This record gives sequence, structure tokens and C-alpha cells, in this order.
Amino acid sequence: MNLNRQVFDSFLNYLRIEKGLSENTVKAYSFDIEEFLKFSELEQKELTGIQYVDLTNFLQGLQERLSARSVMRKIVSLRVFYKFLILDGYLTENPAQNLHMPRFWHTLPKYLTKLEIEALMACPNLGSPHGIRDRAMLEMLYATGLRITELIRLKVGEVNLEIGILQIIGKGDKQRLVPFGETARDWLRKYMLSSRSRFLKGCTSRFVFLTQQRRPMSRQYFWILLNRYARSLGWKKKLNPHMLRHSFATHMLENGADLRAVQIMLGHADISTTQIYTHVTRQHLKEVYARTHPRAK
Repeated sequence: MNLNRQVFDSFLNYLRIEKGLSENTVKAYSFDIEEFLKFSELEQKELTGIQYVDLTNFLQGLQERLSARSVMRKIVSLRVFYKFLILDGYLTENPAQNLHMPRFWHTLPKYLTKLEIEALMACPNLGSPHGIRDRAMLEMLYATGLRITELIRLKVGEVNLEIGILQIIGKGDKQRLVPFGETARDWLRKYMLSSRSRFLKGCTSRFVFLTQQRRPMSRQYFWILLNRYARSLGWKKKLNPHMLRHSFATHMLENGADLRAVQIMLGHADISTTQIYTHVTRQHLKEVYARTHPRAK
């Protein structure tokens, strides 16, 4: 085993054991760093010989075929990787410390308007247990800003219906408390008391949201359901569950929520990640000003 591969295996163990990251996150880092290692092998360079110019050459090659957001993820992975190399004594200088993020925040997160949210919520057929489940899931996503993975992994013991609080285990197995309001609570209670038992058919499950096969809802199936509802409304745009998360954050900030509070509810480790939504709300304020101020035009 050459040095690069030996270091790579040690890095993955560091992510799992010392950083306590989830397996999905470790896989994402693994994919990014493996791509970089293939580049270094083609350049016939060991990690100890990589310079800043080599890193920029690698990233420039990626920019020709990837979006700015994808390149940003690669930069984050490289920074974490090289931080590990310094910590473990493989290197004494960090060539990745001056890597700059590509400017991409002009591409704002896609979200739904409040009217679009209302239309989407009205889509499920409430005469069926599936429709009640779907309505409860839509309401909970919009009410809490959860990632879809967090919602489908939600367990019965993590829900406090009495006070409207979820105990979420998010990225890196970090726990946070997320409140949800009366509307979402009513739909979740209705689902839990009626539809869920019809899916279970006398069996038990620790997961809240289930399919007819008594299994937890999958991300792929919920994505299909979401776009089925979008088509029923005549919408041409593709929806994804993350748009409800974006809508939650955008509407909260538009209505005066504190950025720090939104960061905590979203489970963002760094407030700079949450600040993207301030771009959205600033645009909203400009539009309101243009519509309402007598001297705006």
C-alpha cells in the first residue's frame, strides 16, 4: 500500500471515530478525496509533495465540468483532509489553507411562496391513510425545516406531541430540539392516531412515517410523491424536499425571526451557512419596496 492510500484509510477512520460523522458524510468525503488522490497519482506526486499550485490545478479541472457548489464541496473536503494531515504529523505546512471558495451565492436557494405552500398542502387525498400521512409529512417539513433524511428517520420516542417538540439527531449524530406549531401538530396527531395503525396492521415500528409495506418512508419515494403533487397543480418546475426546508427558513426570516434561532433549528454548524437566506429576504424587501413606496419608480 502506498503512502497516499495509507493516509486515506487513516483519514476515514479519523472522520468516523474522532469526528463522529455519519456514514453518509464519510462517504461524501471519501468520494471527494479519492478523486483528488487519483489526480495526484496521475501527476505522480505523493501527498507530502503537493503544493498550493497543484491544488488549484486540480480545482480548475473540476470547474470545467462541475457547478460552483460542487467545487465548493471539494474545497471543504480538501481543507478537512489537510487539517487531518497536519494534526497527524504527515505535514508541517498546509497548502490548502489559502484555497478560496468560488463565488456562487448569486444562485439563491429555490423555495416556495406562501401561496404555493398552501396549494401544495391541499393536494393529498385526505380520504385515504396515505393522504393523511403525506399531509402530515408536508406540514412537518415546512413547520420544522428538517432535512428529509431527518424526517424519515424520526422515531416515535423523539416526538413530544404535548408540547410540540422534536428531538432530532442530525448530521454528525448531533442532537437538537426543534419546535413545531399547532397546524403541524394537529396533522401529525391525526396521522399517528389513525393512518399509522392502518399501515402497521398489528405490527410495531419505532419509525413515525411508514409505507403500506410497514417500512419507513424512503427519500426516493417521498420525492416521487412530492412531484406527483406538483404535477397535479400544473407546475412545470421540479420539486425536492429541500425546497420545503428553504421555504421554512426564508419565511421565518421574512417574518422577523432571529438568524441565530433559524440556524439552531436548521442544525447548521456555522451561521455563515444560514446567512444565504438573508440574500433571499433582502431581495424580498427590495420587491416590497418597489411595489409599495410612492417614489420607488
